[in-house]
Amino acid sequence: MLYDSLLQHQQVYTPQMLLKMAYIKESARDYTGAMYYLHLFYKKQPSRSVLKKMEELGQTHRLSGYEYNDLQFFKTQFSKHYMRILELMLLVAVVTVTVMFVSWRKGHRFSQTFKLGFMLYLLFILYYINFLNLGNAGIIRNDQVAIMSAPSAGATWLATVSQGHKVPITGEQDIWYEIKWKGEKAYVRKHNLLELP
Repeated sequence: MLYDSLLQHQQVYTPQMLLKMAYIKESARDYTGAMYYLHLFYKKQPSRSVLKKMEELGQTHRLSGYEYNDLQFFKTQFSKHYMRILELMLLVAVVTVTVMFVSWRKGHRFSQTFKLGFMLYLLFILYYINFLNLGNAGIIRNDQVAIMSAPSAGATWLATVSQGHKVPITGEQDIWYEIKWKGEKAYVRKHNLLELP
């Protein structure tokens, strides 16, 4: 299909194209594809109506992981503006250092409270850049996928699920993704999960 080719190989797409692809995939009963394209659309143009559509589609077809709330909407908005927020924080840090340097050259001394506060601010920027993670997720892409208790085919079987379920990805190990399934740590083979961008 032309749209799939543009998206997969050239990474070229418009929001309208993503909505068309979601509709086509939903009509073909490919709920993994439909949810994937709706997710891409939502990342480009976050709106509550798209969240509502994904939630309705998930409820209609008994798919888990699409229960949305205000926190989910906030996370999306936050990730959309992540770089702008980082640029603003770095700008404030640079301006503060410049003012501090000029003041220091004029003989001004800074209080311990100010120094400590500024160091905490710089540590927060470091945390923001390196450790802030709003979480990864993936969509089960195949039918009859085994959810296991450990990253091994010989591990305890927890469930067999069909395509379309959305799960949080918490890590990976060899050919396995570590996920959360019904609040518990579980594992699924990588080829059975479509990782969301």
